[in-house]
Amino acid sequence: QVQLQESGPGLVKPSQTLSLTCTVSGGSITTNYYYWSWMRQPPGKGLEWMGAISSSGSTSYSPSLKSRTSISRDTSKNQFTLQLNSVTPEDTAVYYCTRGLTPGTYVFRGQGTQVTVSS
Repeated sequence: QVQLQESGPGLVKPSQTLSLTCTVSGGSITTNYYYWSWMRQPPGKGLEWMGAISSSGSTSYSPSLKSRTSISRDTSKNQFTLQLNSVTPEDTAVYYCTRGLTPGTYVFRGQGTQVTVSS
């Protein structure tokens, strides 16, 4: 069974870049027809899809975050990463990496990592 684990700093200062890595085990990120997404859940709000990278390496992003978001991968390490630029306190959330059959849905999800944006 595939497992996903998020890693990265828990505290980021405003205007800086948030960088998170998802390490995948039990399955390859290049296996056909899967989408590897980043999602987040701010305090008291619902789950928000941020973007995804497909098994072939193509990317798609939420229109509301597209200008600040970049998703890439390292197939040699079976990892994919999230970069979110120019963060503000509104970017404080639990961030999840997921695997699904479409960009905005998931079957498997990591345990999540708390990221707080604060000076």
